[in-house]
Formats: sequence, structure tokens, C-alpha cells
Amino acid sequence: MAAAASPLWGLHYLYRVLFFFWQFCILLGDGELKSIKDPGPLSTFTVVPRAADTSTEIPPYVMKCPSNGLCTRLPADCVECATNFSCVYGKPVTFDCTVKPSVTCVDQDFKSQRNFIINMTCRFCWQLPETDYECSNSTSCMTVSCPRQRYPANCTVRDHIHCLGNRTFPKMLYCNWTGGYKWSTALIIIGL
Repeated sequence: MAAAASPLWGLHYLYRVLFFFWQFCILLGDGELKSIKDPGPLSTFTVVPRAADTSTEIPPYVMKCPSNGLCTRLPADCVECATNFSCVYGKPVTFDCTVKPSVTCVDQDFKSQRNFIINMTCRFCWQLPETDYECSNSTSCMTVSCPRQRYPANCTVRDHIHCLGNRTFPKMLYCNWTGGYKWSTALIIIGL
């Protein structure tokens, strides 16, 4: 009886293997076996036609531009605006802007948009409050000196801030006397 069960077991095993491959083929999309060496395309993509004069390189500004975000929230590197340098300083002003090539953004209704308006205050980048830009630190400042020393710094406007003129500018900044500590903390420590 053991000899009769052995061929049936082998046939049952072969049936299970064939059934597995048949189900696998159905999952692939058709009822016939495909070659394992060439499974065909694994992903789909849409081919977008491009102009003949564009290069295949991705512009460096694209890395800073969030995809499919609001156009009005894009960093200044992602847009080109028709600025009017004769606006009145400190007054609200609107500028017509267009997104740069390879940048995608949407309006308030999540519809694709290329042209939009930015509202801002009329001022040059070097006139912004200190909270709107970051500057390089000096390594040559003395901790305490009289009169208080200044050092030349290079300042760059934060990405989300819009302003007129160059976004990177030089500025003379005071050296930090406290070495990173607040005067109130120093007074408390001295008072102990």
C-alpha cells in the first residue's frame, strides 16, 4: 500500500506546483507562462514631449522647489517675477510671477498653474529685518573689546521671503561679546 501512495503523492505534488504557476501567470495579466529571464516592463511612466532646445539636465533650482505645492508659497529661486523697482518703500505691492521651467505648482483649488501674483512689502533684500535672513559667523572676533568690533558677513535671504534686488548681500555685523551667553545668565552666575 505504501508503494501505491508514493506515486499518488508525487502526482499530488506536481499538481500543486502547476497550480501555483497557473495562479502566478494569472496575476501577471494573461493565462500563459512568461519567461523569468525577461519579465517585461516593471513600471509605467508617461512620456512628456519636450522642446528640441532643452537639455536633459535638471536645473539646480528644482531641488529647492516642492512639487505640486501652492505657487504663492514657492521659494524665490523657483519663480521669475516682473518686479517694479519704483514701488514706494514699505508699502504693499503685487508682482506678476511665473514658475520656472520644470517646476509644477497649483492654485488654491489645486489646479495646475503657471502664472500667479505675489503680495509683498516693497523693500530691497538688505533692508529686511534680521529674522528674514541668515549671515555667516566670524571666527576672528575678540570676545571682549572696546570699542565693540564689527566683522564683514555674507547674508542670504531665507527661501520663503520675497524681496527686491540680490538675495545675497554683504553686511557689517557686531561681534558677539558674550560668547553665546545672555547677559542675564552672566549676572545670575556672578551674583551667586
